[in-house]
Amino acid sequence: MGQALYIKSCDLQVAKNNEEHHTNQSSSSRLIVRRGQPFTIILHLLYPQARGFFKVLKKVALVAETGKQPSVTNRTKIKFPVTSQGNPKCWSATIEDRDLETWTISVTTPADAIIGHYSLLLQLSQKTQFPLGHFTLLFNPWEREDAVFLENEAQRREYLLNQNGLIYLGTSECIQPQPWDFGQFDTNVIDLSLRLQEVDKEVDQWNNPVHVARVLGVLLNNRKEKSILTTRETQDSEDEKFLYKRRGSLPILWHWLTGQGRQVPAGQAWVLAAVTCSVLRSLGIPARVITIYDSAQDTKGALTVNEYYDQNGLPTGEHKGSRICIFQVSTECWMARPDLPPGYGGWQIVDSSLQKEGGANVFLTCDLVPVKAIKEGVLELSPGAPALFASLNASCAVWLRHEDGTVVRADASPKYVGNNISTKGVGGDRCEDITQNYKYHEGSPQKEELLEKVWRESAEPGQANGFPFSPETWGPLHMLLHSSSSMPLDGDVELSVTFFNYTNEEKTVELVIGILAMDYNGITITQLYKKNLLLTIQENEVRTINTSLPSSHFVQSSPEINILRLTAVATHTDSEISYFAQRDMVICKPQLTIEVPEKVRLYEPVTVYIYVQNKLDSPMEDCMITMFGRGLIYRERVYRLGSVWPGDSLYHQIQFTPTQIGLQRLTVEVDCNMFQNLIGYKSINVVTPLSPA
Repeated sequence: MGQALYIKSCDLQVAKNNEEHHTNQSSSSRLIVRRGQPFTIILHLLYPQARGFFKVLKKVALVAETGKQPSVTNRTKIKFPVTSQGNPKCWSATIEDRDLETWTISVTTPADAIIGHYSLLLQLSQKTQFPLGHFTLLFNPWEREDAVFLENEAQRREYLLNQNGLIYLGTSECIQPQPWDFGQFDTNVIDLSLRLQEVDKEVDQWNNPVHVARVLGVLLNNRKEKSILTTRETQDSEDEKFLYKRRGSLPILWHWLTGQGRQVPAGQAWVLAAVTCSVLRSLGIPARVITIYDSAQDTKGALTVNEYYDQNGLPTGEHKGSRICIFQVSTECWMARPDLPPGYGGWQIVDSSLQKEGGANVFLTCDLVPVKAIKEGVLELSPGAPALFASLNASCAVWLRHEDGTVVRADASPKYVGNNISTKGVGGDRCEDITQNYKYHEGSPQKEELLEKVWRESAEPGQANGFPFSPETWGPLHMLLHSSSSMPLDGDVELSVTFFNYTNEEKTVELVIGILAMDYNGITITQLYKKNLLLTIQENEVRTINTSLPSSHFVQSSPEINILRLTAVATHTDSEISYFAQRDMVICKPQLTIEVPEKVRLYEPVTVYIYVQNKLDSPMEDCMITMFGRGLIYRERVYRLGSVWPGDSLYHQIQFTPTQIGLQRLTVEVDCNMFQNLIGYKSINVVTPLSPA
């Protein structure tokens, strides 16, 4: 080629580039960059003369390749010249600096480039190529032209860079944070995410975050025939032991990556939302986990949910299709939606609940539903929008089956759905309520108008235009069920049922008070307690019945129970009118105290003190402490401590040495025969060590 050009080596400037591209937490040895933003490489040459530089430069080009079969057609193989001036709109390379021995080249990728693992080569002639190295290209929320661009820096750091998450469980009246390690910067997570993407054969769509998120939503969520994390009806004991410890995404993904294939059980399906969030963040798509309390599920878009109980307050199993979940955890991701009318970009909820019959493209079973479309009732924009709208806005009717088989509508207080939609706040550990993003305030004129509009649009031809959302109350009595929203493990269940008889006649009712153990998905595990009473309510009387039961009556034999449902069923002895009320209660475990300095120094030993007082009337046996924390402890530590007698305290002192600078989270878990997954966490700021004198 005339003047010869010989390459001695290529320096990919990993440390500098990764820091500039916000990927330095992922690796210090692998080049990981974001599209639409230049990165710098340095070529070390064996080139004896300075003259002829521009003649040589005209014949030099870079080649970037990704995928199993790189192709110019689907943009997985790109050849672009090395010039003195670059082009930020396409693949380009610019000489920034040069001398006799080095060329400093700035490489720019377009903001719509295909993501993936790339090989970078220097083409010297038609037949001569020199491999320069490998890099990974991700989406870029910092680049305005990228479809995942997010304006606010604090939000970018929270929804992309923060590995310490919180997932909210419990009930709408007792929201409980669960610490979660997303681990999106672990190179194994990035590699796994891209390997998952390879299942999809539409390589030319790998630049589109909408397509990528839908593919991952299918593969990661709970779809028995498609998911890498599918559920099974039964697990062996080892699987159950592993899956019960839901501490972060990396162990779950790692078990799949290494071929062990352990699965997430249906009882913990909310874990899949957290794993999906991890994978999306690892590829550069801003994502967060949200919790919707009292969510109506499996409604098929209908705006009414029917719940059926017998006279003992037990669900009858009728109408299994729809139910109210105590909480439903989902994933939101942020991106533009050029495929939709203007205004529907921003937060999208990953919905993998769509059903497709055999032969259909499995990747069409996941949808990204704009949050704004749900709030505004614009349901034609997305196949998943009607069901999501109903899950937040449906009304609930309670039906009671009498002993003679008749089924009647119960007089019950209205149950609102889609409450207290919660996510971790930006820059801290507070719970942020984002319900206003999804729906108008209960009882507001905007919501009533919207519900009527959706009802009219969804009504079948010839169907009455009756508006099915107003609660029906027709009985001469009024019944209220009172209880606290939580109960300490060493406390009592306190409840009261109050009757209001504003008539001039006495009323005789049969009252059944029940306590059910509940799963988070609204399914009853078992009935723990039942009490029958025959009451006479005098004319114009307000009558209250109080009941108190020790928690040991319910939980000591079943430490996995976390939520109780209190029910009250009252029936007139001289009519078919029945009354129903329910309240959900969270069982609170003992207090876990963690004492550790808020600021520590890198590579200097730190001591943490852990306390749990046994206020129960039985010994805490087989006590075990598990500690873990990214940048604080390598993997996790497990300590078996034996028994703690009533009135005594579990006390343990542990030492660790921080290995990463920055705000880290220490998580401590205590398990015993009386309870499982008692979790506490502390944020610790790791700073640089003092310089030697």
